[in-house]
This record gives sequence, structure tokens and C-alpha cells, in this order.
Amino acid sequence: MKKTKLGEFEELVLLTVVVLQEDAYGVRIKGELEERINEKLSVGSIQSALKRMEEKGFLTSKFGEATKKRGGKRKRIYTATPYAFRVLSELKDVRTRLWESLPKFAHDLKIS
Repeated sequence: MKKTKLGEFEELVLLTVVVLQEDAYGVRIKGELEERINEKLSVGSIQSALKRMEEKGFLTSKFGEATKKRGGKRKRIYTATPYAFRVLSELKDVRTRLWESLPKFAHDLKIS
């Protein structure tokens, strides 16, 4: 596997973008990820990760329509690139192989 330069937090944000599809914009990504990891996140951390991943070629973005609810502001909608899907698949395969390679005693440990 080639080095992807995708950190753990970036991977979680990227997976959230994939899950949300056309609803993948900053505040929605933040809320979905907070719910899944049961942890508070800052909007800035999400925005920074999204910007880094767009620069690395994992994401593209476009502006949605302006809405009255947002005071006329448009949402920036993010979409994962084919490269992102390839990297996510590689990471999943690596993790799966590592988990399958754990010694038997490690499987018997109770993780809480």
C-alpha cells in the first residue's frame, strides 16, 4: 500500500462525507460525526480537515443553493473523489488483515 497521508481524524471525516452523500456540508458532517463518536468537535477542526483533504485530492466541493434559513448563505457540499474511495478501501483492507492476524489470546481479551 502506498503512503496515503490520511490521518485518523481525516479518515473519520472522509467516511462521514461518504455516508452523508449530497448532504455532506460542514455543520452536518460535524453533527453526524459527533453522534457516531460520542464526542464534541469544533467546526474549525472539521473545516480544517475538509480543506486539507480537498488539497490532497480526496474531496471536491461545490456551493449549494442559497436559502432563507441560512440568511442567504450557500452551503459548501463535499464529495469524495475516486482516489478517496481507493484509499479508504486500502485502509479497510489493511485494518481487516491486521485484526485477522491478532494472536488468539488477543481475541479473548474483553475490550470495554
